[in-house]
Amino acid sequence: MSLELSEEEFEALVVDELDALPDDMVEGLENLVFVTEARPEDGSLGLLGLYEGVALTDRDQYGFGELPDRIILFREPLLAICDDLEALRHEIHVTLVHEIAHYYGIDDSELHRLGWA
Repeated sequence: MSLELSEEEFEALVVDELDALPDDMVEGLENLVFVTEARPEDGSLGLLGLYEGVALTDRDQYGFGELPDRIILFREPLLAICDDLEALRHEIHVTLVHEIAHYYGIDDSELHRLGWA
């Protein structure tokens, strides 16, 4: 059985986990927003999070007026793999670290090597 949480309860957990991340991980984040959505556009439960934007390592000129990059956490897929709040907090934490790493230009193969994928 998976957990059930309202959008508001889920967002509050995401904010708590964001606040718990190390300062040196979040201090360099610029023009980036964190959002939650129920599911990915394809409706699947296989994707926990997504980074939409241009990684710092790939930016030539990135200036005033750019739309912010987005990190999306998908509520229903995360809830589907968790049996309790502790597991959910852990999965939100890992997903945030994973997507923030993409912002910094770290790809999936490097994340696997580091144990974050």
